[in-house]
Amino acid sequence: MLKGEKILLTGPASQVGLPVAQALAADNEVHGLARFGRAEDRRRVEEAGVRPIAVDLATGCFDGVERDYSLVLHFAVVKSGDFEYDLRANAEGTGALMAHCQRARAFLHCSSAAVYAHRGPDQPAAEGDALGDNHRAMMPTYSISKIAAETVARFAARQWRLPTLIARLSVPYGDNGGWPWFHLAMLRSGRPVPLHPERPNLFNPIHEDDLVAQIPRLLELASVPAAVLNWGGPPASIEEWCAYLGELTGLEAEFEETQRTVAPLPLDLTRLHQQVGEARVGWRDGLRRMVEARAPDLLR
Repeated sequence: MLKGEKILLTGPASQVGLPVAQALAADNEVHGLARFGRAEDRRRVEEAGVRPIAVDLATGCFDGVERDYSLVLHFAVVKSGDFEYDLRANAEGTGALMAHCQRARAFLHCSSAAVYAHRGPDQPAAEGDALGDNHRAMMPTYSISKIAAETVARFAARQWRLPTLIARLSVPYGDNGGWPWFHLAMLRSGRPVPLHPERPNLFNPIHEDDLVAQIPRLLELASVPAAVLNWGGPPASIEEWCAYLGELTGLEAEFEETQRTVAPLPLDLTRLHQQVGEARVGWRDGLRRMVEARAPDLLR
């Protein structure tokens, strides 16, 4: 684990950012940058031992934000559906952040597997494969904003000689929630889970414990020009993890086929396994722990 570092982490109250911030704050000085529009978010971040800094990345204004961070972890993302605002916050905001923190030793830019063009369940996407507007059916600005942000991060890494690693994250989950948690809520309310007609609906869910454990090595791989790496765990389908959630809780998993959802998007993790290692938390164990932490009353 990282120790004795001064770290700036964006999105510290988010589903991914909060467990990372909690883990790092034990042995490092961690500052958390976000809009903090909700008092509850600020409270949770402070309780994690993180110093909150209120900044809207869309403004590009970092007045009062320190510059001497050794490491920067950029997890913040805006998904408002407004292209003008989302591009400004996600892409331009990334550039402004990297310019402000250009003296850092390494910059981790958390991107998404959503940047890849549609390929189908039997064609895992590798880092050099074609990009596309993958998530438009659910989040119209998301894929385009993520691609734009990656482009700005690549430019900024070269411009300021800031070692950068772009991590294309699949499906994060854990005690702090995630996509499988939303599916469990659907099971609980009796609503069908949307499934893309292409079967199986494969992804690479990765538990928050593995995210935290792999961050130090990802930072070591940061480089100029920016390095790109897929980030995920063992492959699993929505069909599989919903069925398992049903086994754990006794709730029945019902599905509804529709084109208005994210298509299967498995990742080729060869490079991740070679350079970082494999995830240690199996998805069944991780989902059981998620239910135990968030809804123990549902367990059979």
